[in-house]
Amino acid sequence: MQEDILIQISNKIKETRKAQKKTVQELATEAQVSKGLISQIENNRTVPSLPVLMNIVLALSIDLKDFFEDISHNRESKQKIIIKSKKDYLPFEKEVAKGFKYKRILTRNMDGGPVDTVLLELKKGAKRAHMIKTDAYEYKYVIRGKVEYHIENEKYVIEEGDSLFFDGRLPHKPANIGDTDALMLVVYFFITER
Repeated sequence: MQEDILIQISNKIKETRKAQKKTVQELATEAQVSKGLISQIENNRTVPSLPVLMNIVLALSIDLKDFFEDISHNRESKQKIIIKSKKDYLPFEKEVAKGFKYKRILTRNMDGGPVDTVLLELKKGAKRAHMIKTDAYEYKYVIRGKVEYHIENEKYVIEEGDSLFFDGRLPHKPANIGDTDALMLVVYFFITER
């Protein structure tokens, strides 16, 4: 199944950069943006503004027509009922983090902006080394396990059946503090500037 247009754009930027053997820093320098912003865009953590997207495409030395040629509008956006088989869940990497396994279930553009629904498996003992930020509101539902979320200066523990909702622009990091692998349903409600 096709992915959402924004996800396709993020993936195309990352794939093109890697094919050109450019580092994130090199692309950021050429596009006149920060390394962190390129990383967030490539890992679907933020939606680039049109000027930023244009700078990135130009820094990749790609003709705009060629860049957008194989990016297609998702047919699902017109469907009122969508069924996804678990075999259609797409594994992806948001950033390098040992023990974090993401699978994209469904991405849709809603009236309020893009919504990304994923399954996140945290291997026993998995934790992030650094705080991260996401340009999205984040909803977490624990299907299995015990997870600690460090958000700003506070820690929150959620277990099977518990849920957590927060503004992903706050610095945060999860850690599996249970005795087994943890599994969470995660929904990102991306924030778009209007």
